[in-house]
Amino acid sequence: MPGYELFGAEERKEVNDVLETGILMRYGFDAVRKDVWKAKELEEEICKTFDVAHAQLLSSGTAALTTAMAALGIGAGDEVIMPTFTFVASFEAVLSVGAIPVMVDIDETLTLNPAAVENAITSKTKAVMPVHMCGSMAQMDELKAICDKHSLILLEDACQAIGASYKGKSVGTIGNAGTFSFDFVKIITCAEGGAVITNSQEVYKKCDEYSDHGHDHMGKDRGADLHPYLGYNYRISELHAAVGLAQLRKLGSFLKTQKHNHDIIYDCLKNIEGVSFRQIPDPAGNTGSFISFFLPTEDIARTCATELAANGVAGNFYWYDNNWHYIRKWQHLQSGSWMHRLHEDQKLQVMHYTNQAFPASDAIMSRCISSSMSLLWTETQARERGQKMAAIIKQVIANHAVTA
Repeated sequence: MPGYELFGAEERKEVNDVLETGILMRYGFDAVRKDVWKAKELEEEICKTFDVAHAQLLSSGTAALTTAMAALGIGAGDEVIMPTFTFVASFEAVLSVGAIPVMVDIDETLTLNPAAVENAITSKTKAVMPVHMCGSMAQMDELKAICDKHSLILLEDACQAIGASYKGKSVGTIGNAGTFSFDFVKIITCAEGGAVITNSQEVYKKCDEYSDHGHDHMGKDRGADLHPYLGYNYRISELHAAVGLAQLRKLGSFLKTQKHNHDIIYDCLKNIEGVSFRQIPDPAGNTGSFISFFLPTEDIARTCATELAANGVAGNFYWYDNNWHYIRKWQHLQSGSWMHRLHEDQKLQVMHYTNQAFPASDAIMSRCISSSMSLLWTETQARERGQKMAAIIKQVIANHAVTA
């Protein structure tokens, strides 16, 4: 991880196909584009790769979440249950459709705690949105059972877990819809891009229309299209789709490399006293893009993160102090700092949910470090990294034991 590490001749070929036509937009210009349709081709490849009926490309993962929610009928006043550990785009998308993000605790899967989800359901709950963080998956059997029991929408944010699976099904295909992100640091990249995947023809059709100003794409040309719904411009370009097409065809090799490097690092850390690892609901479906582990205390975890960085071991994330991925540091959400004015009811509900304490999540995230896997490491480099990490972690734990 990420896909940009292995950008090469395959991506250049696909991009050059587009440049030779001069048609950079995904829609229209049929007569002069020489039958080059990279966005359509990528959508077809996504459906085949992930065994899903429909895929709609968007300009970003955030746009994909917003579009999926609109297509699923999530809107003003609806509550969407989501985890305290995610990227800010997850709650930004909820707010963008007028809905209310309801944060609930995670467990040691680093995803939604099903018991916390059950306890958060109210008469206003419309959807549950598991976020498959750091390349692994949520507890989908339990979450799907909850949604079925309460007649709730299950929307999967799989933006960080492209290629992950749960009991043989690709994440993103288990709920009513799922979303991918193809930004520059994801498992595969378009530079910027995203997708909604779904097995529902109705949801797909609405996504197709919503993401292109409401065009129904049924006319002989864009000017002849009708617009049955209000929509917005969340289109992907042919250039971005071209990059993603080449990257998707490499996904299998990316995953193989990530898993191999993940296992090497795991072997180096697994016997350290005081270190435990993230729970993975289906280990066979893990992408291997990160290895996430827990230290005995917050102080030890923070010191380990600092010492790893100081000793040149890059790519380790202490999410508890991260400005973008954990609720503790989302001051803009907690203080209601928006450029545009929200409806007062929405603002009050958001402030109510985001200002509460989450001691269970804090106890997990304050002890967690996630280490990303590179596609460029040789086996020797991966092993040397793992051994260096192990030595630093052991020393930090020993030092804390002495001073305790």
